[in-house]
Amino acid sequence: MSLRYRIAFLFVFIVSVILTIVSLSVYFLSVREREAAFRTRLKSSALYRARVYSDVSSSGFSVLRRLDTTGVSTFYSKSISIVGYQGDYKYVYSDSTADSLVLSKEIIARAKADNIYYFNYKNKKAVAIHHADNATDFTVAVAALDLDGEEYLTQLEKILLTALLSAVVLSFLAGLFFANRLIYPIRRITGEVNLITSNNLSDRVKIDNNKDELTTLAETFNNLLNRLQASFATQRRFISNASHELSTPLTSISSQLEVTMQKDRSQEEYKLVMQSIYEDVKELQLLTRSLLDIAKTGPEDSIDLTTVRLDEILFKVISDVQKQNKTFKVLLNFDEFPEDENLLTVFGNANLLYIAFKNIVENGCKYSDNNTSTVTAVFNKMDIIIKTNNTGDVISSADLENIFQPFFRADSAQPKQGFGLGLTLAKSILSLHKGVITVASSAQAGTTFTIVVPNILS
Repeated sequence: MSLRYRIAFLFVFIVSVILTIVSLSVYFLSVREREAAFRTRLKSSALYRARVYSDVSSSGFSVLRRLDTTGVSTFYSKSISIVGYQGDYKYVYSDSTADSLVLSKEIIARAKADNIYYFNYKNKKAVAIHHADNATDFTVAVAALDLDGEEYLTQLEKILLTALLSAVVLSFLAGLFFANRLIYPIRRITGEVNLITSNNLSDRVKIDNNKDELTTLAETFNNLLNRLQASFATQRRFISNASHELSTPLTSISSQLEVTMQKDRSQEEYKLVMQSIYEDVKELQLLTRSLLDIAKTGPEDSIDLTTVRLDEILFKVISDVQKQNKTFKVLLNFDEFPEDENLLTVFGNANLLYIAFKNIVENGCKYSDNNTSTVTAVFNKMDIIIKTNNTGDVISSADLENIFQPFFRADSAQPKQGFGLGLTLAKSILSLHKGVITVASSAQAGTTFTIVVPNILS
């Protein structure tokens, strides 16, 4: 069953339950009101006859009979009895001679005890009133059929039932209209999402300004599309970079092997070719590792994040850089080492942060004129600021704009070994940690990379 009909039937069910409760309440209240009104009429009739009988005594029987026989009355099948103190019947009247009202001792006793006693007699409603004064002591009972009330309730039943059935039909139609209006935005969102494929991931679901649950649904779809687009972009970037850069060393290896196999070579020549191929393989290995590291820096929710001491990462980076290359030298300065451990801690991935800082520190040493890089750490209440500085060739303003682009290398960096991926990887990793990296270069101050990473208190 479609959502439209489910909403419509649910709407009908709710409306039907409410209207049924209201109809039953109206009906039962009407029954009580009609019963109370009929009892009032019976009571008034009995009191009137008691007053007449008390005033005229036995000489008034003819008056009462003439009144009951010829008088206009709204009672149907009425029966009237007047019983004296000793239980003898003083007056008896009935519209039907076979339908006399006979009072039991219990009824008379209840009437004497309560003055007014209502009861059912056969299929009639009845009342017994005890009248006692200095001259008389008797009980008057009146019974009759409430045909008008029964007809009124019958008509009310028909009206309420008809109204209930009509309301069910109308509520179903209204429910369909309401359901169509309700699910229209869902249909629109579904249609827009179905049009989005891997070829047009930049398209987004239109978001209204209603600020309701459907707006939240559209925003959720857009956030999902943002993550998918980032993942696809990472994959495409990796494939593009890999196909572009891996082809160079592979082509070099293939060419050297092809040339070498064209004729016999001396042992020394084979050794030189193997040495050259070995260098190409090492370059290929480094390039592959760099590309894989970039591929790891996908969306933020695709990596494991924990609390990481940034000072420990820096100590490890500096130790490894100097151990792997004996000519590199790194000087570490702390502006002021804080006592609060939280000021040293960030929320991130230790392995990725290690890769980012290692690339930046290695670059500082590699492109320095004395293979020395100075690292300065400043710990603020909200951020951790890391600066790496080295002296060497000045990076031009034009190159500074593209220095974080994949495979870009400044003119001054061309003689050095590398692929132009280290800074790209570092920036991607720092972005995942909500960090920012900037660079400035001048002849007086040298080249300085400034990294700002929020600590766990921010």
